[in-house]
Amino acid sequence: MRDFLPEDVRRREYVIGIIKRVYERYGFEPLETPAVENLDTLLGKYGDEGNQLIFKILKRGEHEKTGEADLALRYDLTVPLARVVAQHQAKLPRLFKRYQIQPVWRADRPARGRFREFFQCDVDSLGSTSPVVEAELCAAVADALTGLGFSDFVIRMNHRDVLAGLLSVSGVGPGLHGEAMVALDKFDKIGASGVGIELERRGIEEPARTALISLLDVGADLKVGPYADENLDRLAHALQVDPPGSAGVENMRAIVRLTAGTSAAGRIRIDPTLARGLSYYTGAIWEINVTDLAGSLGAGGRYDNLVGMFSGQDIPACGFSLGLERILVVMTERGMFPPTLATSPADVMLATFDASAAADAMRVAGTLRAGGLRVLVYPDADKIGKQIKYADGRGIPFVALLGDDEIKAGTVTVKNLAAQTQQTYPQAAAAAAIREALTPRG
Repeated sequence: MRDFLPEDVRRREYVIGIIKRVYERYGFEPLETPAVENLDTLLGKYGDEGNQLIFKILKRGEHEKTGEADLALRYDLTVPLARVVAQHQAKLPRLFKRYQIQPVWRADRPARGRFREFFQCDVDSLGSTSPVVEAELCAAVADALTGLGFSDFVIRMNHRDVLAGLLSVSGVGPGLHGEAMVALDKFDKIGASGVGIELERRGIEEPARTALISLLDVGADLKVGPYADENLDRLAHALQVDPPGSAGVENMRAIVRLTAGTSAAGRIRIDPTLARGLSYYTGAIWEINVTDLAGSLGAGGRYDNLVGMFSGQDIPACGFSLGLERILVVMTERGMFPPTLATSPADVMLATFDASAAADAMRVAGTLRAGGLRVLVYPDADKIGKQIKYADGRGIPFVALLGDDEIKAGTVTVKNLAAQTQQTYPQAAAAAAIREALTPRG
C-alpha cells in the first residue's frame, strides 16, 4: 500500500480519464460500491488460493475477543457488482452496462506491478448471452489501451468449456478439474514442465498429465500470428468428442469474427493454456499481455452464474478489468506520458512586494482563476527574487508581479520565466494573454 505524490496522482488521473471516456463511449454507466463487504459475500468466489488473499476484518466491540471476522475489504469489483444487481435488480435496466474504477485489496506478496491495494478499471455487461457482448468488451479495452499509447498488446483468449473439455478428453476426472485449472493458471509463469509437476502435486495421474500437456501443445502455435479459422479448427478437432468444448470453440470463433471491424481486430490470440484461477467464470476468458511485463495488464471473462448466488436467479454477465497499477508501471518505464501532462501546481504564481497588498493579490488571483488559469498565491512578502526562485523550482511558467504601481494603475506585470521576458497588462486582460502564451504553437 502506497502514498501517491502529486506527480503520481496526475498520471493516475490522466490514465483513469482516458479509460473512463472510452467506457462511456460504449454506453457504460458509472457505479461505486463500498470498500467493505460481508465476508460471506466474498468467500467461495475466488477459489481456495483467492480465499487466502482476502483481507478479513475482525468483529468489533464486545465480539472483538472472539478473533472472528465478519467483514472483509473488497477483493475485486465483480462480486460486489453481482451483489448490487441482485439487490437492486428492480431499479436496473434488463441490459445493464456499468463501469467501475475503484481500489481493491489483496493480502498478496508485493512485486513489480503487484500491490496489496490497487485500482481496477472494470467494465461489465449484464443481461445478454450474445457474443456481441464479449466482442464489444474486447473492443472497449483495446480502444482504452490504444488511447493510452499501447500498440503491442495481445488479448489472450480461452473458454472455460474448452478448458474443461481438454481436461476431460485427457482423462482428468471431474473432481480434479478445479485442481488442474489452478495448476494450468500458472502455465505462463512456470511452463509445461512446471505445470506437470504442479499437476502431479495436485493428484493428477501420469497418463492424464501427459495427455493434457500434449493436447495443450495442439494450440501452442495459436498464440502467435494473425487469427485464422484453421487454428480454431485444429482445437475443435481435439474436442470433437466433447460437445461443450466444441461449442466453446465456436463461441470463441464468433467473438473473434465480431471484432473484425474494431480496434481489437488481429489482437486476439487463442491460448488453450489460459485458465484464470477465479472460480466464477463460465465461458470465454481473457488476459491482456505486453512483452515487458511479467503478468497481465487486464483480464476478464463471462460469469453467468455469479448473480444467481445472491438472488437465486441467474443473469448472464461478462466483464473485463484493466489493472491501473500495472498500466502505470509500463507507461512510466516506457516514457509514454505526454510531455504536455501538467507537472506543476499552477500556470501562474502571483507574487507581492508587501503584506499590505495581500487583499489586492487575492482579488487579482480570483480574476485570473475566473479566466481559466490555475493560480498559486505566494503567501509571504519575501524578496521577489526568492518568490521567483520558488516558482521556477516548482515548474510554474509565469509569475504575476503586483507592486504599488500595478495596484494603482489596475495592471499586473507578467514574467515569462522560460523566455526571461515580462509584459504589463490590464488586470482584466492578463488571463487571456497568459492562456495564449501557454497554448503550444502548431
